[in-house]
Amino acid sequence: MKEHITKRLISMLMEREKVSLREAFDIVYNSDTFAKLSDPETGLYFQSPGYVYSYLESEIPKEKARPV
Repeated sequence: MKEHITKRLISMLMEREKVSLREAFDIVYNSDTFAKLSDPETGLYFQSPGYVYSYLESEIPKEKARPV
């Protein structure tokens, strides 16, 4: 499940924030959200990708986000 959510988070970042694949990977894998997603104790991996994205969204470096 973690892999599915991670894949979806990367895709959502690319679509919504207009970042490259590499930037999306960097943002996701270096985030506190990914650390929590990887920790079975949090249960975050049971949530929907949209819900998890809401956590990630608050961590997105504003200089990486580009207006649509």
